[in-house]
Amino acid sequence: MIVLPAITVLTLIYLIATVVALIDGIIRARGRGTAILAIVEIVVAALMILALFVAIPFGTVVLGVVLLVVLVLQLVLRGRVRRGGVALTVVALVATVLWLVLSLGWIQIPGVN
Repeated sequence: MIVLPAITVLTLIYLIATVVALIDGIIRARGRGTAILAIVEIVVAALMILALFVAIPFGTVVLGVVLLVVLVLQLVLRGRVRRGGVALTVVALVATVLWLVLSLGWIQIPGVN
């Protein structure tokens, strides 16, 4: 059953993180060299977007942690990417960390959690 999510600040952070990660993965997959990490990034980001509407066997937190690891690896092993690619990776990384910290309740901000 497809359920539309409620629009909250946490949902917006989630969408920003996944959409920017998806765009970053597509840009990296089109570049030279091996694109294994980029394909993993695309798959995980697409699953996270899909997880907003359809229940999946493993939770969004697991996908968020996997996306976080892939983004850190992309940042460390960046290869030949233009400057905008690094900025997209950093934006996706910061948004993913922010979403994970807020969704797990490690920081309580009234009106966000």
